[in-house]
This record gives sequence, C-alpha cells and structure tokens, in this order.
Amino acid sequence: MHVSEGAGDVSALIATPPDAWAAYVFAHGAGADMRHKFLEEVSALLFDAGVATLRYNFPYMEGRRRAPDSPARLELTVETAVREATAEFGELPLFAGGKSMGGRMTSQAAARAILPGVRGLIFIGFPLHPHKSPSTARATHLDRVHLPMLFVQGTRDDLADITLMRAMCSSLGSRATLHIIEHGDHSLAVLKKSGRTAADAMNELRDAAVAFMRQILKEKQ
Repeated sequence: MHVSEGAGDVSALIATPPDAWAAYVFAHGAGADMRHKFLEEVSALLFDAGVATLRYNFPYMEGRRRAPDSPARLELTVETAVREATAEFGELPLFAGGKSMGGRMTSQAAARAILPGVRGLIFIGFPLHPHKSPSTARATHLDRVHLPMLFVQGTRDDLADITLMRAMCSSLGSRATLHIIEHGDHSLAVLKKSGRTAADAMNELRDAAVAFMRQILKEKQ
C-alpha cells in the first residue's frame, strides 16, 4: 500500500470471508504492528462473523522506528487504507477504526472528512488521555465527526477513565455508543478473580462490533 506525500510504502493484510457482509479497516496501536496477537485475534473473530478486515502498518512501524509519525502522516495513512479497502472490497459496507492510537488517528481523519464511504467508526480502547492523567482533551475533535461511533472500553483502562468516557459519549448524543467490558484493561484483559476469561472479553468485543455494524446497515435500508 503506497502512502503519498513522501510517507512511502506500508504493508497491509487482507482477510475476506466467503460470506462477507461488511469490512473493517483496522489500525494498530502505538506500540505494536498489524501482526500483533490482539489484532490477529480480533480479525479472526470478525472473519468468522462474516466481516472482512484490512489491517495495515503506519510508516514508522513499517520502518521499525519507535517514535510514531506526525498526526498528519498518520491520518494520511488512514485515508490511504480506507481508499485501498474501497478498491479491495467493492460494494461491501465499510467501517474503520482501530486499537488505541490507531482508533484515535482514524477519528481525527474522520473529523477532517477524508474518509469517504465509511459508514461508522469502531474504537477499541480509545486513548482518552495519557496514562493515569484523566482528561478529555483528546476527544475535542469528536464533535466534528458526523459518523456513528462505537467505543469498546474496559473499566480498568488507565488511558480512559470510565466516568469520563461515559460523560464524553453522552455529550456526543446518538452518534456515540459506549460498550463497557467489565474488568477489562486497555487491551481488554480481565482479572482472573472477576470470573471471566480472555475469550469471554474478546467474544463480547466481537458481538458488540457486529451488532453495531448490523444496526447501522439496518438503519440505512
């Protein structure tokens, strides 16, 4: 996948189930690339549910650099990935988002209205604020996003105080849906003492994403 304006080429992984009814453009978080186990597992669960995925690297990760690219370059990469997905998946309804930083960069691109054809956004562990520094400054651009948004958040997420998340989503009105994974951390890992398993949390994430996509598609009929 070629990113314009000097960002170079980045890798992408495409998985299309034979019965695909939707597609998800899936960006990685700040510290792990598109092949991270978490992204692999989410993509596999969506595949089994009939959702195609396009995962991709940001340029800094492709070049094996530790520091993320500028927001402008990250957003440009999101835009390019959406364009590639449109060409790859044809008439499949398109959704976009990602894990942590990848989701935030997708939302920033959407706030600039550069994601044509995307029906809705799905964020997994949206990084509302820096580690244990509660704030909503990172969410101010969401007022300019005019797409339905799903936020899947754990109650133990150090990058998203759940009380602030509730208030932020409420302020966005009907555009925002908040799905809370009880006892989940930033990667939705749950405590053993909660009585829940990792599989429980991941299946809940899949079910929330699928229900969100189906609801949007139903409303568009």
